[in-house]
Amino acid sequence: MEYLLAFLTGGLICAAGQLLIDLTNLTPARILTGYVVAGVALSAAGLYGPLADFAGCGATVPLLGFGHLLAQGVRQAGAEQGLLGCLTGGLRAGAAGIAASLVCGVVCAFLSRSRDQN
Repeated sequence: MEYLLAFLTGGLICAAGQLLIDLTNLTPARILTGYVVAGVALSAAGLYGPLADFAGCGATVPLLGFGHLLAQGVRQAGAEQGLLGCLTGGLRAGAAGIAASLVCGVVCAFLSRSRDQN
């Protein structure tokens, strides 16, 4: 049942993004950024934590979950270290995901071949 809830929740989040791409003039970059900001806002309002507990990876893996992770890191580090923690907590909490995406990007850049776009 846990896998089904994760699959359905993640699928609904992705379907909402696809609808935004298909039905609006928003660029994919703006939609992705909006998802991260929405995750931060929902986490700050206390709404995303219960969803993440309910759906597991179906809610924590998409970009909404990354925004939630950033907000949780800022909240925790801010409580422990004050203002400096607010500035560094999000990066500390998301360091593993950020590093993994950078490493994957560099590996893909080395393995792919560049060609003229014109």
